[in-house]
Amino acid sequence: MKPTRLLLTWLGVLLGLNILLGASAALQFTLPGTLHSVAWGLLLALLLLAMLDAARLRYRPCARVHRTIPGSLALGRWGEVRLSLEHDYPQPLTLLVFDHVPDGLVMENMPQSIELRPGERGELGYRVRPLRRGYFSFIQCEIHLPSALGLWSARRLVETHDATRVYPDFARLYGAQLLGVDNWLSQLGVRQHQRRGTGLEFHQLREFREGDSLRQIDWKATARQRTPISREYQDERDQQIVFMLDCGRRMRSQDGELSHFDHALNACLLLSYVALRQGDAVGLCTFAGDSPRYLAPVKGSGQLNLLLNAVYDLDTTRKTADYQAAASQLLARQKRRALVIVITNLRDEDDEALMTAVKRIGRQHRVLVASLREEVLDQVRQAPVQTLSEALLYSGTIDYLNTRNHLHDRLGAQGLSVLDALPSELGAMLVSRYMGWKKAGAL
Repeated sequence: MKPTRLLLTWLGVLLGLNILLGASAALQFTLPGTLHSVAWGLLLALLLLAMLDAARLRYRPCARVHRTIPGSLALGRWGEVRLSLEHDYPQPLTLLVFDHVPDGLVMENMPQSIELRPGERGELGYRVRPLRRGYFSFIQCEIHLPSALGLWSARRLVETHDATRVYPDFARLYGAQLLGVDNWLSQLGVRQHQRRGTGLEFHQLREFREGDSLRQIDWKATARQRTPISREYQDERDQQIVFMLDCGRRMRSQDGELSHFDHALNACLLLSYVALRQGDAVGLCTFAGDSPRYLAPVKGSGQLNLLLNAVYDLDTTRKTADYQAAASQLLARQKRRALVIVITNLRDEDDEALMTAVKRIGRQHRVLVASLREEVLDQVRQAPVQTLSEALLYSGTIDYLNTRNHLHDRLGAQGLSVLDALPSELGAMLVSRYMGWKKAGAL
């Protein structure tokens, strides 16, 4: 509870009057004696009124608050939150409202003042902008309630439990970028090429026919039916794509407002949208995080929502990526041949560990290693060199890039595909590589 400007003004006036009267008496000016009594009486009356007003305010019920917030917000985009307030007082009431938003959200247009008439509901709104993904809880709303005489203002915290989820900014991808992707797909005329020989996808069981190989016989079914039964296979009509997403310290780098990890998530969602439109199955496997997650490859538009719900609260850690453990985890779960896209930031110390892990995965799956490159490296490489410190920085950057490119070349020499991309360009480059392989029937 704190005094209002009205109380402080009256208190200042009366105190000033008493000081003036006291100074006049000290200077031996002749003033009516009743003035001193009146001045002190007014000051005493103000203090009594203030105490009475404060006591009434202490037990005065607060206004009711209801918050309306979107169930989901997009990272980096503004969203609107609405507050509706009402009270049961017989006279109009002016409230100062300040909503408490959780850490990770910035807001505009707060605090706000609103006048509530008796029996009416008032509304106000403000904007929030998420700076990180995850689950956010709104717990309290702060209201400054005035007293009946307007001498005090009480700070009340109203419990209002609401929550929202912040997802990767897929709304931006749904805009012009996805429209351009759809137009591009229609122009490419991508089609799946039939493979020669026996496919790997089981179709049905049938009676053994002349020309069937002994390898096609299902011996358990043959024993049950007491007649030779063959397995019939068909050419694989779809592919499976599995993202291996690094959640370790390498992905914590930041270019602009988004981290490399957020750029990687947006790229995964963009390629997932394209692949699901092509009838392929998409899955996800994370490593170097607090709790590794696995989402089996599934076809259909509903898989995109599952992906969003699986990654919206993912965050990076300070752990070092263990590529060997990640490879073992993937190979234990993903039996069918798939396109495995490893998204990380390759450095020279990753040389042997990554090489061994990727070669293990490559024996069973097709592997694409997407390595994110910091934008500052390109800026330093292109900047003019005029001082000794700039020359040292330039030399160190070039040496780092040469080491990094050497690692990429070693991976390429092993028959593995490597994609070196800036974070902001990763989505488009992944889609281009995928569509190129799809058109050539290389998946």
